[in-house]
Amino acid sequence: MVKENNYRGHSDSVDQLCWHPTNPDLFVTASGDKTIRIWDVRTTKCVATVNTKGENINICWSPDGQTIAVGNKDDVVTFIDAKTHRSRAEEQFKFEVNEISWNNDNDMFFLTNGNGCINILSYPDLKPIQSINAHPSNCICIKFDPTGKYFATGSADALVSLWDVEELVCVRCFSRLDWPVRTLSFSHDGKMLASASEDHFIDIAEVETGEKLWEVQCDSPTFTVAWHPKRPLLAYACDDKEGKYDSNREAGTVKLFGLPNDP
Repeated sequence: MVKENNYRGHSDSVDQLCWHPTNPDLFVTASGDKTIRIWDVRTTKCVATVNTKGENINICWSPDGQTIAVGNKDDVVTFIDAKTHRSRAEEQFKFEVNEISWNNDNDMFFLTNGNGCINILSYPDLKPIQSINAHPSNCICIKFDPTGKYFATGSADALVSLWDVEELVCVRCFSRLDWPVRTLSFSHDGKMLASASEDHFIDIAEVETGEKLWEVQCDSPTFTVAWHPKRPLLAYACDDKEGKYDSNREAGTVKLFGLPNDP
């Protein structure tokens, strides 16, 4: 857990980061400065800056690596060619768009929205396929499991729902959190699901049963969780603004759970 580099270039907050699905040297960032930037870890430099129309808040990379989708505060989602860095398509939505994601097969595009729905579009022609009433309140986050069998959504009602990708039906709910679910992550084998919120713990559930496997204690709300792509290690970042840490250091910490010395 040693810091390798800072990547400087954005002139406003960097709200989301996404790695290339197959190339471990590339990642893309979305910023409030109305750009997205693609970075190369080998050179530690920005390889492309793409100007967009609004302040960007969410971003994802298509499973085939060819397209980057970015959503802004005005609920516009822009599809950008990852090689030419030009816009391929743009969609304005009439609802609050929260998180966006392709399915693993790259032929459908999913959005969670402020009305508690999951909107599903065909890809690449972006025709509406279905709108699922997933939650009674704001549907915040969505993640697909690596095996392609399920996807999960997290909501302001503090519930995590697990969905069958083929049938588009809810298989089970996880209800151990008390606050809106901000972040989700499936383990590399698709067997575990981590979910977190303003609760001072991270819930790790067994996907097939819904049983609690672990409860990772935190001192403050969790902003994001992410499993290691090959090992049962969970990284998580918490809100450390309460002055418990050295003020000279950059705010925010990343922690790991699953190391041999963890309880």
